[in-house]
Amino acid sequence: MNEKLVKLNEELEKIDEFMVRTENDFRYLLEKVHPANQLCATNLLHYLSLRSLDIRELQDSLHAYGLSSMASSESHIRGQLLAISQRIGPAKEIPENVFSYETGKQSLAKKAADLFGRKQADAVPYIMITFDKSLADDYGKVKNLLQSGMNVARINCAHDDESTWFRMIQHIKRASKITGLGCKIYMDLAGPKIRTVIKEKGKMKVEEGQHIYLSDEANIADDKLTVGCTVPGISEQLNSGEIVLFDDGLIEARVEKNEPGRVKLQVQRISSKKPFIKNEKGINFPDSSLLMPALTDYDIKCLSFINKHADMVGYSFVRNTKDILQLQEAMGKNKKISLIIKIETPEAVKNLPDLLFCGMREENIGVMIARGDLAVEIGFERMSEIQEEILWICEAAHVPVIWATQVLENLNKSGVATRSEITDAAHAALADCVMINKGTHIIRTMETLRDILIRSGGHHVKKRYTFRPLAIATRFMTK
Repeated sequence: MNEKLVKLNEELEKIDEFMVRTENDFRYLLEKVHPANQLCATNLLHYLSLRSLDIRELQDSLHAYGLSSMASSESHIRGQLLAISQRIGPAKEIPENVFSYETGKQSLAKKAADLFGRKQADAVPYIMITFDKSLADDYGKVKNLLQSGMNVARINCAHDDESTWFRMIQHIKRASKITGLGCKIYMDLAGPKIRTVIKEKGKMKVEEGQHIYLSDEANIADDKLTVGCTVPGISEQLNSGEIVLFDDGLIEARVEKNEPGRVKLQVQRISSKKPFIKNEKGINFPDSSLLMPALTDYDIKCLSFINKHADMVGYSFVRNTKDILQLQEAMGKNKKISLIIKIETPEAVKNLPDLLFCGMREENIGVMIARGDLAVEIGFERMSEIQEEILWICEAAHVPVIWATQVLENLNKSGVATRSEITDAAHAALADCVMINKGTHIIRTMETLRDILIRSGGHHVKKRYTFRPLAIATRFMTK
């Protein structure tokens, strides 16, 4: 063996030793996960250890010798590394408890099937459809959705009521029984509602550079320059320099100073033709750590219905493991409901490995990339990078991922797709399940999405990525 290959093998052995050391260092995490997730959690530790390193030069060298560069090996990362080492050095036995390409692929498929059920086309991700109120009284359309490829029905507890949800579910079960097509029920907890409160005519006109004030509902002043917020004591939780975003980021303001019962803001940017802050619009605080529970009193009331009727529960605005433990405690001993962790805050992105380890204490979990709020919180320019990182890390944990928010949105609402959303939909083939929101042209949107996913699904695994250190992995390894 030539000298360069010897050095390559030595580098691989050092990385393997680091993986094993990481596994031992974090054994306390492995001891808490469900037995069915032990190997998956171990693979996640191996992947996080690798992704805390910069191995781009090593990848180039391996590629130059016609060997795997370890890209697209998230599901079986140590097995791949040892397989490469076998090709260039003394035969080193691969432990039985380490995933290979085949066993990793089988595990991923089983985890997805356990969560989302059986589907007709293996090459196409599962399709989740958001239900609106009209479907509670339209069995024919529900049946049509099922026959057009719906695998999961999403019911948002932020809207309607238990009577409406029950009628939706009855239609789904009836259609499923008649057609023989399976359909899982996914119910989203509403989570904390952070909304504007505008008393004067329901809207406030603003302009760039202008000073306005923000307070909670109890302290809204009579003047026309104060925006109320549904978060109690909001003014005490914000600091100078922090960003406040209104209406999905269309209006950006910055905190200038705290005053009794309110904070003074300066409007920095207006990206709307109509420069108004309107009543009941969303507010985001991407720089702030708000003291508010992810699980609200309303959510807890909804859990009784969800436990009886749903297969999965979506958990909104998760930030840390305490949030997950709180929900698990509130759900009690009901183990048939699978948890879907919605990633839509900067804190959830930073804490993703810990959230996964905590979630894997139960047998089946999933992750939803809730790209709407997440894009507003982290910045649209970072969205492409972050959603890929989430996909990589979840695949390493063998945790299925739902790709959500504004998939073919224009097509769904107007009947005409934009070029950019077609490209975006093609990227959705990287996920295990794709969510479509409610819209006028839902059937056509489903057909278009299936066509895009079939065409693009065979290509994404062939991409070659290089592994610079991931901030998420580095943070986890150095905590």
